[in-house]
Amino acid sequence: MVIANPIYDVVFKRMMENDKVAKFFIGTLLEQTIESVEVKPQEFTYNDELVGLAVFRLDFIATIKTDTGEVKKMLIEIQKAKNHIDLMRFRNYLAEQYKKEDSVDEAKVILPITTMYILGFTLPEISSPCIKVERNYRDLVDKKIITGRSDFVEKLTHDSFVVQVGRITNRYQTRLDKLLSIFEQTNFVDERKITKEYHHDVDIDELKIATDILHHSGTNPEERKKIETEQEAWRTVDAMTEGLRQKVEEQGRALTEKDQALSEKDRLIAELLRKLEEKQS
Repeated sequence: MVIANPIYDVVFKRMMENDKVAKFFIGTLLEQTIESVEVKPQEFTYNDELVGLAVFRLDFIATIKTDTGEVKKMLIEIQKAKNHIDLMRFRNYLAEQYKKEDSVDEAKVILPITTMYILGFTLPEISSPCIKVERNYRDLVDKKIITGRSDFVEKLTHDSFVVQVGRITNRYQTRLDKLLSIFEQTNFVDERKITKEYHHDVDIDELKIATDILHHSGTNPEERKKIETEQEAWRTVDAMTEGLRQKVEEQGRALTEKDQALSEKDRLIAELLRKLEEKQS
């Protein structure tokens, strides 16, 4: 089956606006049962009128049934990034989310937040295609992990999921593998990497819906034109920001090397102090 590459915003948005696919995507990453989702697409446009490219994130209010049977609501924010330079945009969006309220039983409440990032670039320090960054409550007095959860803390901190599409392999065993398979950046049937051949046997209803949507996006002339328009807009952005992106990436590498050097220096000092203490004792 030929499907469109969901790394493009117009394709990903169309796929995720399907209720069953959104539940499948969010529930698979959270490893929770999703009772319902309410999608709230947010679109942003670059200030440069020559580019005219809309960049969006997807916000969901998800009602989740936990393993203990508790039903709760949370705000799920999904963002896609093509370059490292999008980091500041992530931080700005997240700050906005912490200001939002929702209604539960006609009362205004602040919902806990979970963020999901889909990266079009790879993180050199992490080889896994999908990771969860989660929090622990650690008692610093008794030096142990606290298993309980505080509503106050939950609403001021959050878990995150990071998907690196460039690290997704041909593995197709678990439910997560099958979700990630549609983002594989291989088996392209055109030089522009807009469409690809999907070779896996679809055995999950939600995945069947997702691949059908992607097939339509990749084969329908009007839908494909939207992808091509987005691709051309990104090429313009890349050309206009190439120098800036290179500078940011070079600065990032320099800071990483500096941090590594400082860490090594601290290690050597600590080792020297330990040896001095051993000689004095």
